[in-house]
Amino acid sequence: MTITRPAPDLRPARPARPAGSDAARLLELLDSRPPAHSLPGPCYTDPALHEADLSLVWQRQWLFVGTVAEVPEAGDFLTVDIGTASVVVLRDDDEQVRALRNVCRHRGSRLVTGSHGCVGNIVCGYHHWTYGTDGRLLHAPQLPPTTDTGALGLRPVHLREVAGLLFVCLADDPPADIEHVARVVAPYVAPHQLGRTKVAAQVDLVEDGNWKLTMENNRECYHCDGHPELRCTFFPTWGLSDDQVPERMRADHDRYLAALADLERRSDELGLPHGLVEDLVDRPLGFRVQREPLDGAGESFSPDGTRLVRRLLGDLPEARLGRLGLHTQPNAWFHFQADHVVTFAALPLAVDRTLVRTTWLVHEDAVEGVDYEVDELTATWRATNEQDAAFVAGTQSGVADPGYLPGPYSEAEEQVEAFVAWYDARVREAVAR
Repeated sequence: MTITRPAPDLRPARPARPAGSDAARLLELLDSRPPAHSLPGPCYTDPALHEADLSLVWQRQWLFVGTVAEVPEAGDFLTVDIGTASVVVLRDDDEQVRALRNVCRHRGSRLVTGSHGCVGNIVCGYHHWTYGTDGRLLHAPQLPPTTDTGALGLRPVHLREVAGLLFVCLADDPPADIEHVARVVAPYVAPHQLGRTKVAAQVDLVEDGNWKLTMENNRECYHCDGHPELRCTFFPTWGLSDDQVPERMRADHDRYLAALADLERRSDELGLPHGLVEDLVDRPLGFRVQREPLDGAGESFSPDGTRLVRRLLGDLPEARLGRLGLHTQPNAWFHFQADHVVTFAALPLAVDRTLVRTTWLVHEDAVEGVDYEVDELTATWRATNEQDAAFVAGTQSGVADPGYLPGPYSEAEEQVEAFVAWYDARVREAVAR
């Protein structure tokens, strides 16, 4: 496996300081970070800097919010809150998926509540302004007859579907690189046919930590001894290049390399893309994608690696296809197996709280109790998420301690450094505008 190593210092040229602002303070803290070290404490703990994150990163970048399987029928919706902004993603009466600001155009009342649901029309509970699923204003009692109701539809939000994955961007002018990312990623994801899946389970877990700690934790397996369930199917040397593997793990790594060679051969025979593509720092929608083997039977996230769902996804002919791993910045990671898909979306709730929404997708015709059992399907990642939540909470407590100083990353944490460098670059780009 080839891993692209970040340069020693990936930070771009420093823009002029916006004097006296939270952005200026954030830039000073980023300037103080030695390359390949964790961020200064206030970047994880200061509420004002968290607001700066929302403004400079979250309101400008493409964010993963869900899949087409979560809005399968006309009127089905999901909601996502980013700071004080709320977005409703729904399938309209013409079967088009769109995203709208979840704000009534009358006096600003929230329109849709709950994380998921179904509507005929969108009706404001305050004064009963009524909107179609395409956002058009259909009815507003007692408006003056000269009112241009055509100008009072719900404000649209940019949405892009990538092979069934749904991304939104709150910016008026979103980064254009999502088209490049879609061209690269879609052929990897498409064979799993997300449009022919359904939601088997979804779990919302609140981690007591800053969103960056949640993402940093996900970007390394240096701590994976703390994930006994996951280690049943994750090879012990995952994330290490050949020259980084200690001698005591050489046999495990040789077993991984043999499984990888076998998977690559079979993927080529089936026409499945599998090679590593990563662009984690310079691109606004940083990403990494690769098909990799699983340990054990090599089929799924079960204790012995055998499949968890009898009905395979799409037209995939066999279960032993490892996992397609995809990661997008700032907020998502995914595992696509032949029998099911797991998606993860991280969403900031506060400076020290992050929602991790995990969704398990199975074939639309798979029958619970016959083709799969929900408890078995979700067991590995329920346990792993709880373990990660404890790690993140412990780190949040530590970075808030006055004794904390940024520490150096290990060789196994190259992707953590890439994430932090990506964050640094996006902040500087936003401030320079």
